[in-house]
Amino acid sequence: MKMLKKTAPILGAALLATMIGAGGAKADGEKVAVDLTTLTSPFWTSYNRYIVEEAKKQGVELLEPFNSEFDTAKQITGVQNALSLGAKGIIFSPFESAAAGSVLKAAEKAGAKVVAVDVAPDNGPVAIVVRANNLAYGEKACKFIGDNVKEGPVVQIMGDQASINGRDRGNGFRECITKNYPKLKLLEIPTKAWSGEDAAAGLDALLNAQPDLKAIYMHAGGVFLAPTLQTLKRKNMLKPAGEEGHIVIVSNDGIPQEFDAIRKGEIDATVSQPADLYAKYGIQYLKDAINGKTFAPGPTDHDSNIVEVRPGVLEDQLAAPLVTKENVDDKAFWGNQL
Repeated sequence: MKMLKKTAPILGAALLATMIGAGGAKADGEKVAVDLTTLTSPFWTSYNRYIVEEAKKQGVELLEPFNSEFDTAKQITGVQNALSLGAKGIIFSPFESAAAGSVLKAAEKAGAKVVAVDVAPDNGPVAIVVRANNLAYGEKACKFIGDNVKEGPVVQIMGDQASINGRDRGNGFRECITKNYPKLKLLEIPTKAWSGEDAAAGLDALLNAQPDLKAIYMHAGGVFLAPTLQTLKRKNMLKPAGEEGHIVIVSNDGIPQEFDAIRKGEIDATVSQPADLYAKYGIQYLKDAINGKTFAPGPTDHDSNIVEVRPGVLEDQLAAPLVTKENVDDKAFWGNQL
């Protein structure tokens, strides 16, 4: 895992640079920059690919993307470098929601517009946030587990609580379990920076103390799926769905690896957060903002709603459906299109 963290971002960035250099957007117009949060998660590598495709499709001149690797200092430096290269628009994902203010202020000072994707900053100025309802992610996972587990311990493997995504998914799951399923005993495994190593170590320790675990909710399959399944396999606790001793598992991302795990019966469901639409509407909103357009709460033309989540922060809440064995082969899901 440590080796992967050191090499994957370099290879991923090189691949994207090659893609852009080979046929990058050369349309007239303002330059834009994109922060690549990480390249060690299949969800984010897919999003990165969609960003490059959408920039070409929508005629945007895309500067070479930069990878922050869950490091706020690197994110700020990457934004400053992009602004010095003349970027008039920034797409970024503030994995530390409170720290996003530094990025937003730097962009505002330079006269650049900002669209936040996947993660909402705690405050503005930001043109709009392109995101799905993360509280609903946790609620969907809770209801699936509650409908399939009568009683016993369940655990959520949590994303970084410095991120509003980690907090929302955790709160949505926790509040739903507490309110609706009193016979379920809620346990939690925290992680720093969405660390797969933290997830594996926490789950290993928990299973030693709680071998009768009934269900797992993973906040992000892109980083937690592999270490979770590996830990269960090592302990001989990965039983297929329908077999005695099966642990009900719900994930969150919608990556092809989760779909394959559902087909194998290793996990039961995942929430498909729309990596393709994050890229499409992230680019579209940024173009509109650069051209002087402003946005307001209300329904959109793509089956979602813009809501004011905090004073001055608007969010286009895209749909994120639950995927189970009943609909896992639906070609409409981006996870089946790669």
